[in-house]
Amino acid sequence: MLINFFRSIILYIIVLIVMRMMGKREIGQLQPFELAISIMIADLATIPMTDTGIPIGNGIVPILGLLVMHLLISLINLKSTKLREIICGKPRILIYRGKIQEKAMIKERFTINELQERIRSQNVVNLGDVEYAILETSGQITVIEKPNKRQAIPEDFGIMPEYEGIPYDLVVDGKVMYQNLKEIGKDYNWLKKEVNKFKFNPEEALVVTIDGKGQIFCQKKEA
Repeated sequence: MLINFFRSIILYIIVLIVMRMMGKREIGQLQPFELAISIMIADLATIPMTDTGIPIGNGIVPILGLLVMHLLISLINLKSTKLREIICGKPRILIYRGKIQEKAMIKERFTINELQERIRSQNVVNLGDVEYAILETSGQITVIEKPNKRQAIPEDFGIMPEYEGIPYDLVVDGKVMYQNLKEIGKDYNWLKKEVNKFKFNPEEALVVTIDGKGQIFCQKKEA
């Protein structure tokens, strides 16, 4: 029992490292070859995890082999457009200038109901509002609405918004983010002065953030 416990921990760490090295894509955004490798890794890890009669190396070595294969295919994808199309496929237009492409739908084995469901997931309720719908190689659908149905943006009114930058966490659960302070050109003394305005110290804060305009959000921990 104890052996299984430690074998499971070792395999979990190996799989976690391999998956991290494969990148940060969500499951729904994996390319076919990435999904296949992920499934195979899961199967390879399960066998030596549950059967102590199988050397743990019999699971680790194939997993590392799949990692090498993944890195090799990723490199090929970067270097060759033609091979990338063979491995990952090409995006396919399902709706072109407001018209559903029936042949493309048949080739991709997509029904109208599935298309409507995917479009609704992009916050577009009416199929008639879609100018283009593109089935990406990851299986996701990119929707481009008709010009008169798109949400207005400041540029439409000749407005140029100010640059807002990105917000930074300065304190999280009482821990001061010194690197973020350095990024914005501030130090701990400045942080303490700002947080003291809320009548407590940085170490007592649940969270302290600052946005691109210099506005600070601060909340104290309850306990």
